[in-house]
Amino acid sequence: MLLAVNFPSWLSPEIIPGLPVRWYGVMYIVAFGIAYLLYRRQVRERNFPMSEDNLSGLFFAGILGLVLGARIFATIVYETSDIYIRRPWLIFWPFRDGRFTGLQGMSYHGGVIGGALGFVIFGLVKKFDIREIGDMFAGSIPLGYTFGRLGNFINGELYGRVTAWPVGMIFPNAQRYPAREAWALEIAEKTGIPVPGADAMLNLPRHPSQLYEAFFEGVILWLVIWLLRKKNPFKGFLMGLYVGAYGLIRFVLEYFREPDADLGYRIELVRNGAPPALFSSLFNFTTGQVLCFAMILAALVWWIIASRLPDHGALWRYPDNGGKAARGQTPATAEAREALRIEAKKNRRKLRKKLR
Repeated sequence: MLLAVNFPSWLSPEIIPGLPVRWYGVMYIVAFGIAYLLYRRQVRERNFPMSEDNLSGLFFAGILGLVLGARIFATIVYETSDIYIRRPWLIFWPFRDGRFTGLQGMSYHGGVIGGALGFVIFGLVKKFDIREIGDMFAGSIPLGYTFGRLGNFINGELYGRVTAWPVGMIFPNAQRYPAREAWALEIAEKTGIPVPGADAMLNLPRHPSQLYEAFFEGVILWLVIWLLRKKNPFKGFLMGLYVGAYGLIRFVLEYFREPDADLGYRIELVRNGAPPALFSSLFNFTTGQVLCFAMILAALVWWIIASRLPDHGALWRYPDNGGKAARGQTPATAEAREALRIEAKKNRRKLRKKLR
């Protein structure tokens, strides 16, 4: 009996066969749209002094930085050939051999760096509180990220390591392994994969790591941050929480995801001859894990810095507290403080009239 499921045959990367419109690109648009709506809601919840035009400009700067950072970082870190050194214009050229292929190869970590630079520069130019707008991004990004990983799943890419677990999935474009390899034959027998002969090339079940990431790095992480968004102890706390928690979750999930074939392990402390497609040791680390460890350290350092910066209280004004800032917290800007003072003065006048 087959203990794995086949990749859905009805899923295709192209929305309409023959046309250069792919689900992956649509998922990016959906992700940006969801992040925008969640950010807009937080701006209104916090009564943050940001106009619709500035909100649109902020997202444009963030998205532009994200795309540039994700693409450039991918060509620097994950591309082992010198093609982009010899032909740098290909970094943003979406055609290959006369076909539209889009921008193949985007790095999440590069996207984070580029997106952060984009919104920081915009915030400094417009004189917004960087920690406040960063905290609102932390409450907006993860749920949108879910759709990016769903796009990877639809493409049948970035699949996980070979597994004999019942959650295994057979991806049609995954690398095959010869049945004469003892480990491949063992997994085939455990999962019920037919073996026609010793020279057969076997398509073995894989962890659907794209779905793991979509759920844990997307839905779960977003839910945690969203529930804590009104209770952050200092401005910048949610930024650090997102960076650190994502780094930790992704670090763990990398053990289920197959390393890039041309990169393998960046740090290999245990050499046992196992192919990268098999889990070999907790002490062999991929490129993604190295970068995620750096994210965790960066989050801890940021928390120490942000908690000691002046004016660290976040502005929150909700209907359930009468429009007042939360206890122990201060408005984000001088304009917001002035608006809060005027509103408080009006409320006192209304109260006097009622007492009369």
